[in-house]
Amino acid sequence: MSDKSNPFGSINASKIFFPIVIGLGVVGYMVVRDFDPAVFGKLTFTWKSAVWLFAAFLCMAGRDFGYMIRIRALSDWVLTWRKAFRIIMLWEFTSAITPSAVGGTSVAILYVNKEGISVGRSSSIVLMTSFLDELYFVIMFPILVLLSGVSRLFDVPDAPEWAHGIFTVALIGYSIKLIWVLGLSYGLFFNPRGLGRFIYRIFHLPVLRRWKRGAGKAAIDIIASSKEMKNKKPKFWLEAFFSTFLSWTSRYWVVNCIMLAFFAVHDHFLIFSRQLVMWIVLLVAPTPGGSGVAEYMFDKFLGEFIPIAGFAIALALLWRLISYYLYLIIGAILVPKWINDKIHINRKNK
Repeated sequence: MSDKSNPFGSINASKIFFPIVIGLGVVGYMVVRDFDPAVFGKLTFTWKSAVWLFAAFLCMAGRDFGYMIRIRALSDWVLTWRKAFRIIMLWEFTSAITPSAVGGTSVAILYVNKEGISVGRSSSIVLMTSFLDELYFVIMFPILVLLSGVSRLFDVPDAPEWAHGIFTVALIGYSIKLIWVLGLSYGLFFNPRGLGRFIYRIFHLPVLRRWKRGAGKAAIDIIASSKEMKNKKPKFWLEAFFSTFLSWTSRYWVVNCIMLAFFAVHDHFLIFSRQLVMWIVLLVAPTPGGSGVAEYMFDKFLGEFIPIAGFAIALALLWRLISYYLYLIIGAILVPKWINDKIHINRKNK
């Protein structure tokens, strides 16, 4: 008999292998299309390569460490490091096996709740993580566009029309994020009940009525979060935003470190900026964890920074191994034990 409280009740092995197959399929297609054995003859793996690849793993560790600090801070340090680690790994695993537009947020409340936090407070914590993530993008995107310049950021010599389309998608994605952050800020800090009623009424429109139950829950979460968050001291917000900044910035430095492992890099800031644009686009990718789309975008959007022709495909695969497939492996190891422990506790308490 399935446990209805088990968020992984419908997850099977195919949902783990499906994103891997998509990602490797796209990489395989690009390899067949552009593979040149002479490319790898130009490469030398040195101690410097090992150091920078290790640095790439450290960046991913920094990303998760930032997430752990944040979720502990949002719980008023009730969550231990061990519990925070489990929540983040489960969250990342779920994000990796679901379409990017869905992510792991929908079940994250369950993860936090199962680690000893009340349902209402779990909702507040998850909502605030979403708010802080979107706030990072809302602040950083215009700064990076101004410092990099629109032409440099979106000028891809080999695919100008494709880059123009990416600019349009990024602009639309940013606009949606900005509206979300402004609306949520108004609701959390000024008029939670007013925003809650507005959301509920909007989702009573015929075209949106099928999602009205979810909208009603979101309205309740906003009201609960407002009561908990608007009286927080400045130190709390500094800790929360610093940890968010650490997480996302560490994530984007992974590619720079991977490139430095094999050749000199002169456009670190531009590479960093383009990754933020890539992530905005990947948020609307229909495949699990952006599989296939991420590898393709890496080749198109970052290929010009790789001086060895045909090597972008290999680096794209290495990037995904460190920043994506690793979470599938960790999740596959962690999830069964976590489910068994929680189901055992639930049955014992009944």
